[in-house]
Amino acid sequence: MRTGVKLAVGALLVVAALGLAGAAQSLVIKGSTTVLPIAQLIAEEFAAIHPTAVISVQGGGSGTGIAALIDGTTHIATSSRAMKPSEWEKAVANEVYPYHWLVANDALAVVVHPTNPVSRITFAQLRAIYTGEIRNWKDLGSRDQPIVVVSRDTASGTFESFKELVLENKEVTAPVALFQPSNAAVAETVGRTPGAIGYVGLGYLNPTLKALPVARDAGGPFLEPTPDAVVAGIYPIARPLFMITNGFPTGLILEFIMFVLSDRGQRTVEEAGFVPIRKICG
Repeated sequence: MRTGVKLAVGALLVVAALGLAGAAQSLVIKGSTTVLPIAQLIAEEFAAIHPTAVISVQGGGSGTGIAALIDGTTHIATSSRAMKPSEWEKAVANEVYPYHWLVANDALAVVVHPTNPVSRITFAQLRAIYTGEIRNWKDLGSRDQPIVVVSRDTASGTFESFKELVLENKEVTAPVALFQPSNAAVAETVGRTPGAIGYVGLGYLNPTLKALPVARDAGGPFLEPTPDAVVAGIYPIARPLFMITNGFPTGLILEFIMFVLSDRGQRTVEEAGFVPIRKICG
């Protein structure tokens, strides 16, 4: 991630009481912390060609962003999952008709501290860790050290994806699980805790983390979370990333979405550490 650029974007943010009606040149984007680095980088580039636009980019989680779209307090909800049936029902009841835009692809990377000697892990082992059946790394043939379970909070699309794809929809019941409000918080916690294990989006991998190859079962294949594996459709914890609008948008909202989908926008997706939705020209 381009941390310096993110700080520059911060200067553009106007986080205030949101009255969207009549704010023709304002654009509010809220939701997934996974999509947040993409939205921030693209907002900076978009603002450069729309200098009068006031753009607010906020995290909070996919569920928070979708709720804001339904309540009419954001123009664009960012989400690392598709909307649930219950959310669709609330939206339609509120005369909001969600339109999902696929803007990027991602892989959930299972991460541990770089000093952890474990070299790979299966879905069954992950389920045992996150449900508290395995509580020490020695039970996986490693050193005698308690496992510190780190997870996203339940409002997170990242949590929903991990729960569905890896935990077989079981709850996280490890006795000392640390629930974090963002991908960045998960990465920071795992990076400073030798016994920790967590999961983050591709854009949050950094040298303080060790990404483990994963497999559905002990027979493998064990695959690393790489863009090539996502594009090939072989990485088992891959997922789409969305921006969601109320119906087919117009004006500044449509221009922003088209910018995200353009070659320039998709190049920025790649620079943020995620996987573009198509081959980029030029």
